[in-house]
Parts: sequence; structure tokens; C-alpha cells
Amino acid sequence: MPSPYNRHMPVGAEEVDLPACPGVYLFQTSDGRVLYVGKATVLKDRIRSYFAENPDRQMIPELVTRSDKVDFIITNSPQEALVLERQLIREHKPRYNSMLKDDKTYPFLALTKDEFPRILYTRYPPKEAWCWGPFPNAGAAKQVVQLIRRHFGIRDCKELLPQGCLSMHIGLCSGPCVEVGDYSEKVLAVRRILDGDAADLIEEIALEMDRASNALNFEFAAEKRDLIKAVRTVTSQQVISSTVYRDCDSIGIGVQGELAAIVVLHADQGVVKGQEAWPMIHRGDEGETITAFVNEHYSTRRPPKLLLTPIPLPDNTSDWLSSQRGSKVDVRCPRRGDLVTLTNLAGQNAKMQVARMATKASGSLEQRSADDGAILLGMESLNHIVCFDMAQLVGDSRVGASITLRNGRPAKKEYRSYSVK
Repeated sequence: MPSPYNRHMPVGAEEVDLPACPGVYLFQTSDGRVLYVGKATVLKDRIRSYFAENPDRQMIPELVTRSDKVDFIITNSPQEALVLERQLIREHKPRYNSMLKDDKTYPFLALTKDEFPRILYTRYPPKEAWCWGPFPNAGAAKQVVQLIRRHFGIRDCKELLPQGCLSMHIGLCSGPCVEVGDYSEKVLAVRRILDGDAADLIEEIALEMDRASNALNFEFAAEKRDLIKAVRTVTSQQVISSTVYRDCDSIGIGVQGELAAIVVLHADQGVVKGQEAWPMIHRGDEGETITAFVNEHYSTRRPPKLLLTPIPLPDNTSDWLSSQRGSKVDVRCPRRGDLVTLTNLAGQNAKMQVARMATKASGSLEQRSADDGAILLGMESLNHIVCFDMAQLVGDSRVGASITLRNGRPAKKEYRSYSVK
């Protein structure tokens, strides 16, 4: 994987080169072997903490010594980072992740495909079922199951009882085993909600919350508030995990001037497996840049069954990829649904990569400026510059300031102001 964070440099030297957003990070060897996978709410702060003088865990010095680079994948939220971390640990089985000894998985919600589907809260969903998840917030998932049973009467019993069950008699099941009614319509409504179309349901719960609040029944209103939060948590789009991800590569591109970065997110068996990135020379047309990359990249490796791109590619791209693979390759430019969220995530990571490239290019220019200055002054190097200035030299309130440049770049943490007596 690309984007190495140079562990031999001072931590502050690459501060601007790391994103201040959630995601996962991977400590790797030079041959790409993953030694450790971690998650972070703020990647910049978490990665820098590994290079502090007093690490917070005993294994960190050994991990840093054995690693050659640190790569990262940004996500839309800390929750997605949590799920992706778990998936990458199971994929790579890193040496320094103690979680390998923990075989727990996050829970799923599932609707069976029986004649009268039942709702399940489970860590091991059946293959023949509609599934949603995994959900790091298990409590929210349980709340939504209770809401679905109470609001729609979806059954959770293992067997159909002709005389009905206790859940039916207490109003938690519509009793399709006794009277079918509109049960299939209720199942379709639940599927739409779990797919993310929960606006009407949330509005209905919000009205109940407002009525309870107006009646000064604040405890009931608080319950409804928490329920709305749970529904939003569970029904939010899960970029990191989706049943539609099957041997799929998603391409993202980031461009700054003549610099470009291509990121490929690979997903299979319903989850994102990892990413790769490459620097490119951008010639003014993103379509041409992506097409050139696809032709080069898949000429030496087997294409996936599904290739996602942010913009349409030439019509013959699918035929060429299919001939390379030996079977049909579907090339899509999605505009909605889970596939477009995966493409957007690849694009976000590509923009982050090209921003890092631009920062490094700018740093190289500044270093050259410092070197040129050293030559003009007849010095061996000019890597550390301190400039002083006085705002005024008269009166009682005389103020001065200093700025510092290291390797031609401003070191703002070393800026100072002085009161001169």
C-alpha cells in the first residue's frame, strides 16, 4: 500500500501530511505485510502518538522498529472505522493485534426468507436471509428490533403456532400464523426502513415525542428521543459493509494541477478488504487519466467482476477487461445506492492522497529555496532560520516578534512575541 509515513523523521515534520479525520491505519513492512491495524477518530493525532517519547503501550517501540511504513484509509465516521478495523484484522491477521484471540463479531439484523419472514438479531446471520450490518452499536440494533416488532408486528418465533403465541397476545407480533392479512406489506416496509428509507418512521416517532413533551411526560419523550437516535444509527448508510460488494474494485481520483492520485478500494464477500494508491501525471482530462490507469493496472493483474468508476469509461473498456479476466466484467459509473457510496469513499481517499503529494512537492520547492539561499550567503546549509522584528522602538509598550523556518518551511510552533523593556 502507498502513502508511507516516514517513521525516521521527527513527528512534527509530517504533521500536515496526515488527515484530521476518522479512519484506520496499518503498520506495514516494506513487502506489504501488515503488522498492526488500528482505528482512530483523528488519524493525525493517533498516528503521531506512536512516535512520542513515552509510548502508552509496551509493544509500540517494537512495532515501530519492525515497521517500514504506515498507511491509512479514511472513513466517513468513527463507527465505520470501527467496522473496517475489525474486517481488516480478520483479513490480514496482524501479528500485533491482540484481537485475533477474540472471535466475537458485530451483530446483524436479518429478515428470513420464509413464507412469513421473521426478524433476527444475530452475530451469525443465515445465508438465505436479507441482512443489514454489522452494527458496532449493538444497543441501537436491539432497540430497532424491538421497534420493528412493536410497530410492524414482525414475528421472531422459530415455529408457527396455529393458535398464536405469547408475542401475538401481547401485541409484539401480528400473528401471520393465525391470520395472514397484510403481513407481506409490513415486511416490505421494514426492508425499506432498514435500507435507509426511515424518514416517515422517524417523523412519526418525533410527533409522539413532541406530544409527550407537551403533556410534560418527559420520561416517555426521552425514550422516543433515544429511539430516534437508534433508528438513525442503524439505518444510516454503511459504506464499509454491504451485501452488494462481490469481487469489486472501486476507483477514485484526486487532482491538483498536474498531480493526480488514483485510489482503488477492493471489496469482496460484503466487506471492504483494503486499498491501493498510485501517483499519476494529470493531463487535463480525468477520464483519460483513469482510462490510462485501468489499461496499465489490469494488464498485469486479473480484473474483478465489477469495476466502479467516478466517470464513464469508453465503451470497449468492459470488453477488454472481460478478455483479460476470461469472463464477464461489469463496468459501472453508479449514481445512487451502496455502490456510489463506495465510489465516493474511494474519491475521498484519492483527494487525501493528492493533497499529501502536493504538500510534499511544495516542501521540496521550499527546501530548494533554502539551499539556494545558503549558496548566495556562502554557507553549507540554511536549514534553520530565525527572523526578528520590532514593531516599534519608542514608547513604553515596545513589542518584538520572531519567526522560525526549518528546511525552508514555517515552523509556526516556534513563533514568539516579546515585550521589550
